[in-house]
Amino acid sequence: MNQNRAAIRYAKATLDFAVEKKAAEAVEKDMREIAATISDSEELQNLLESPIIKSEVKKNSLLEIFKGANEITKGLLQTLIGNKRIAMLQEVAFKYIILHEKLKGEEVAYVTTAFPLTAELEKKILDTVTKATGNKVTLENKIDESIIGGFVLRVGDTQYDASIANKLNGLKREFTNSL
Repeated sequence: MNQNRAAIRYAKATLDFAVEKKAAEAVEKDMREIAATISDSEELQNLLESPIIKSEVKKNSLLEIFKGANEITKGLLQTLIGNKRIAMLQEVAFKYIILHEKLKGEEVAYVTTAFPLTAELEKKILDTVTKATGNKVTLENKIDESIIGGFVLRVGDTQYDASIANKLNGLKREFTNSL
């Protein structure tokens, strides 16, 4: 089973249990914290992916880092460690957030641009994505100068890449293939 499908299954099972226990919001807050913490810490990423570090050390480290987390979140951490799937923790957190937002009728549109969005452009993007999805949408803007210009829009599992870097790579492939 590939990592993505496994991450979705863990996230869905966690969400179902959290909804049953009326703790879905608290668990989503934990998942956002987990995703952000892993993104910000290369050491934590290395710890989770290392086959050399014992599971017990990983478990103790994670339970200490996220000691204020909901019991359902702690249970997920222990399940992933027990099943030797802890390396996919960040992906499970992302999938949980997406599934929970869909359950609430909300979605997050992630827009990557070379420069910060203006308020006017942000409103246009929100309106367009809201019409396309039929859900309430919030917008998160990430700045990445390497895309040169244009934007990359990701809503759920769908991504639209209208960046200059992507177009240049396409031209490069065309030239390479035509030689």
